[in-house]
This record gives sequence, structure tokens and C-alpha cells, in this order.
Amino acid sequence: MIDKLALYFEYPFVKYALLVGILIALCSSMLGVTLVLKRFSFIGDGLSHVAFGAMAVAAVLNLTNQMLVVFPITVIAAVLLLRKSQNTKIKGDASLAMISVGALAIGYLLLNAFSTSTNIAGDVCTTLFGSTSILTLNIADVWLCIVMSVVVLGMFALFYHKIFAVTFDENFAKATGIKADSYNLILAVITAAIIVLAMKLVGSLLISALIIFPAISAMRVFKSFRMVMIAAAVIAMVCALVGMLVSILAATPVGATIVAVNIVVFAIFSVISALILHS
Repeated sequence: MIDKLALYFEYPFVKYALLVGILIALCSSMLGVTLVLKRFSFIGDGLSHVAFGAMAVAAVLNLTNQMLVVFPITVIAAVLLLRKSQNTKIKGDASLAMISVGALAIGYLLLNAFSTSTNIAGDVCTTLFGSTSILTLNIADVWLCIVMSVVVLGMFALFYHKIFAVTFDENFAKATGIKADSYNLILAVITAAIIVLAMKLVGSLLISALIIFPAISAMRVFKSFRMVMIAAAVIAMVCALVGMLVSILAATPVGATIVAVNIVVFAIFSVISALILHS
């Protein structure tokens, strides 16, 4: 087992995959705590479907750099979802479902109707579930993830108290002079960016797991916002690392394996929570 891991670690793309996986998990977990507490955790699911639709458009257009299409479309969708969630005519969950399902359907329709690929089913499966796309990362992708990680960590470090206020009581935050709408917009845009990056790690259908599971696992045991943030970050990074190592050794899908590890950790933390309550 050790010899097999040592052999794989000789390849740069494996090191890139591990580093990017850990960084994406870190960013997703920190954003996830805020999104879960604001009861808007499924924005990740909706935006991931939008990213899939945008990627389908880029594939049909035969663009060499798909991020030129995927990233701006996903960011625009994040802003629209934020605006619609505040609209009394179309509630947040309804607008999320509309955009999510619509983008997924249109993306799959475009791939079937116009794609020149000879393996459409394989391309769709890779996009939805990650597959081996994490192993195609290059040094530019690694630096992009590093920059995004610094941005996310810096945002939470500099604006921790304001994010805390906006998360728990948005109306009170506005009354105290905090520009809650601006912070919501920043969170939505950064979430969109992280989702676009995470598509290569776990695929568009499993991205929500990176956002939700570490946060709710941490919330089972810890009660303070700060401890939940720290615990969620540690859980996410450990699960990502273990999931990728198991995937290498057992030759299982990377994204699904990481999600499975997150489920196991959630079960363990649920048992710990139950023991604490009954002690």
C-alpha cells in the first residue's frame, strides 16, 4: 500500500490533485457554514447545475478555455439567485429549482444535439461526477485554487464579525450600518467561483456535499460559530485527503469516494453528539 502511494506521488498531477482537493474542500467548508446557517445551502447544487449548462455551451462552441464561459455565467446565476431569493413573488427555493433544473436540462440537450464528441455519455458522466478530470489539472489550476483560498481565508479573517452578524440576523446587521446586501453578493460570487473549481474534483452533482457535510458534521458537536468554522475546515480537508488516497488505492471514483468519507464522518459526529447529550 505504501509502495503504491509512493509510486503515484512521483507523478506531478497526483500532487496537484491532492493540493487542489484540500484547498477546494477548505474553501467549500468555510462558505458552507454560512450558507447552511442562512438556510441557503442548496445554492451550491443550483449553481453547479448552471455550471454544467455553461460547460455544455462551451463544449458545443469548441472553446479551448471553457472557463471564459463557465465562470461568468455561474457568477451571473449566483447574483440572480440572490436577487430572486429576496423577491416576494418567486421565493428562493422556487427560483433555485427553476434555474437548477433548467440549466441541467438545457446543458444535456445541447450536448446531445450539437456536440461533436463520440462519447457523449462519458463526457456527461465526467462532468456530473468528476471521474478522472481531477487528474488533468495543471500548475495554472493549482495557482488559481491557491489564490481563491487566500481570498476566502482573507475575507473571513478581515470581515469575520460582519459575516457573523449577516449570517445570524441580517435585519439587525442592516440596522447597525452593515451593508448586508454587499456581503451577500460577495459570498454568492465567491461561492460560484469555488463551485466552478470544484467541478473537476467531485463533479457538478456532488458539489453540495463539500459545502453541506463538513458544516453539519461540525454543528453536531460544536456550538460556537468560530469553533464550527474551524472544525468544518479541518473535517473537510481530512475527508478530501482520505477520500483521494482511498480513491488511488481502491481505484474508485474520486468525487464519490470523498462524499462517502464525509458521510462516514457525519455519522461518527452524530454518534458523538448523542453520547454528549446522554452523558
